[in-house]
Amino acid sequence: MHLNTKLNKPVLNKTMSSYARKISRRHAVTQAGVLVGAALAVGSQPTRAAQSKRAGANAHGGFRFCLNTATIRGQKLGIVKEIEVVAKAGYHAIEPWVAAIETYQKEGGSLPDLKRRIADLGITVESAIGFPQWLAEDDAKRAQGLERAKFEMDLIAKIGGKRLAAPPVGATDLPKLELAKAAERYRALLEAGDQIGVVPQLELWGFSKNLNQLGEGACVAIATGHPKACVLADIFHLYKGGSAFSGLRLLSRDAIQVLHINDYPADPPREKVDDSYRVFPGDGVAPVPEILRGLQDHGGQTVLSLETFNRKYWEMDALEVARVGLEKMKSAVSKAVAG
Repeated sequence: MHLNTKLNKPVLNKTMSSYARKISRRHAVTQAGVLVGAALAVGSQPTRAAQSKRAGANAHGGFRFCLNTATIRGQKLGIVKEIEVVAKAGYHAIEPWVAAIETYQKEGGSLPDLKRRIADLGITVESAIGFPQWLAEDDAKRAQGLERAKFEMDLIAKIGGKRLAAPPVGATDLPKLELAKAAERYRALLEAGDQIGVVPQLELWGFSKNLNQLGEGACVAIATGHPKACVLADIFHLYKGGSAFSGLRLLSRDAIQVLHINDYPADPPREKVDDSYRVFPGDGVAPVPEILRGLQDHGGQTVLSLETFNRKYWEMDALEVARVGLEKMKSAVSKAVAG
């Protein structure tokens, strides 16, 4: 998630020192700009593509634009074509579903080849969506869920992925769990992720009986005492669960690394609305610019991952959906920055 381009500082500093002895300070600054420009121009085409996307992120308030493939899931493209759509549409990153990666592998696909394809297109895998029952109350189910989570994180790591969504699967219909117990289970998941190099994000589900509010998720993450604990928030789920959007301002950029961005209509009401009503940001009644402004105040580079399950979008051309979605995201960010 670091957007600053890395240069060869020892060589650059030595060169600048030499120039400083011979020319004026103003000229030195000019030459430094030339050197930096040359350094940025060196490298393969994929590197230049990645640098261009990073520049785009800086131009939009530091946010990085990502597509959660649920938004085009109904087109049933497969992971390879989904990656191509994301790159062609102009996103910085993709958030695939683990099931699609599994299917690709079962059909004979190579994970190293997939990782290479992603890198060549200049995008990154900021997160991925899976459903291991890591929070289940039954010990056997929870143990199986943890093993499944390890398997999913390993798949993600092999294609260069950074994070895994960890929603409260296995506890959506349970009576309220003690938050200390949930924290213990989330820490076990985090420690498994440490061994693999992937960070599981505590995802909130507004319809769940457990971890359906931002305050609960933040409490559980804090109680783990783990340095990589974080919360994956979603505009729709925050609304569905009754969380105040202003609460996002209380969490640091490390606590909210990815936000599922979307919108919802005024009708049906909160208690009846479901995932299928999600729309592009700005097409509903959510205060999206205000939400983004609160995240921008953190000073970090939050990944905005567009996640909808709208059947109307699934009937459209996938590339068109991706492009329109990106335009809507950029518009929302521009309003947040301007405000």
